[in-house]
Amino acid sequence: MDIGENIKQMRIKKGLTQEELAQNLGISQSMIGHIESGRKLPSIPLAVDISKELDCSMNDICRE
Repeated sequence: MDIGENIKQMRIKKGLTQEELAQNLGISQSMIGHIESGRKLPSIPLAVDISKELDCSMNDICRE
């Protein structure tokens, strides 16, 4: 698994849509889509924000 897939699974588990997660983070829904599909990697500060929003650790996001 990759970072994007981990984020997607945790987002779904938390019951958030891509749009809701994006709004909570102050970024576009398309950016979340690009991250989840593996087309883009989040910056470290954004990954930290995502982990906080999804109530998980950076290790959870980066695990294989």
